[in-house]
Amino acid sequence: MEIVVEMNDIRIDKYLMEKLDYSRSKIQKMIDDEYILVNDKKVKSSYSLKKNDVIYIDNDYSDEIDIIPENIPLDIVYEDDYLLVVNKPSGMVVHPAPGNYHNTLVNALMYHCNNLSGVNGKVRPGIVHRIDADTSGLLLVAKNDEVHNALAEQISKKTVKREYIALVHGIINEDSATIDAPIGRDKYNRKKMAVTPENSKDAVTHLYVLERLNNATLIKCVLETGRTHQIRVHLNYINHPIVNDPVYGIKHQENKKFGQMLHAKTIGFIHPITNKYMEFSSEVPKEFTDIVNMYR
Repeated sequence: MEIVVEMNDIRIDKYLMEKLDYSRSKIQKMIDDEYILVNDKKVKSSYSLKKNDVIYIDNDYSDEIDIIPENIPLDIVYEDDYLLVVNKPSGMVVHPAPGNYHNTLVNALMYHCNNLSGVNGKVRPGIVHRIDADTSGLLLVAKNDEVHNALAEQISKKTVKREYIALVHGIINEDSATIDAPIGRDKYNRKKMAVTPENSKDAVTHLYVLERLNNATLIKCVLETGRTHQIRVHLNYINHPIVNDPVYGIKHQENKKFGQMLHAKTIGFIHPITNKYMEFSSEVPKEFTDIVNMYR
């Protein structure tokens, strides 16, 4: 849902209370959890609206979610008293949402851990950053708010190393390239992201060719920023969409046996408590390798 503001200098929470007939606490929670954005950017509930501001409201929000711990196996690459590094399989949703309350990474984490950070609310406990459901690979999970905030600050300052492996359509001729193109919501489809100068944020992806295949290229992508769907959007923007990408990929040319061919391979960060640099990597799943071999 989108609302174009028709007045100046009114708090967003007060404005939406009147528009939506929601309680102030519910609106504030939606704002905190980024289910409400203004001009595609996160704001505080005290934000003073301006005429022609565009408020985006994610209709998938539910404040009635009761997250149930579930005994789901986890591939834990590293764990201590403060954080975990988890290797998420393709197809696993990170956190519960309407229509998908079970079998998520958060359900599994709540069963495994006695404590998780609460910075992102009860729907996303412990989740410092996200990867898409169909993306496999490494995720950072915080066990308390202090560690969560410290890791989030490192991500914000672009000091966290994040490397992905992707299989894309077509042959990339350059051995390396940098895609520096701002990303915001697609004005024609608000559930998608796009390269756009309007209401967007800077986005930078570095890519390196690993292997040129039969009308496909295996690449490494290094994130400098971390926008929603960044790698997928950027690769589609240069006309080399990710193989099996259901949103930004090539329709009717995808292998339905596996998710999008994007794997979060490496993550490196400074441990907030020990102050030591730590780096972890995970191999691509067997199914990923099988599909790559189909292009050889």
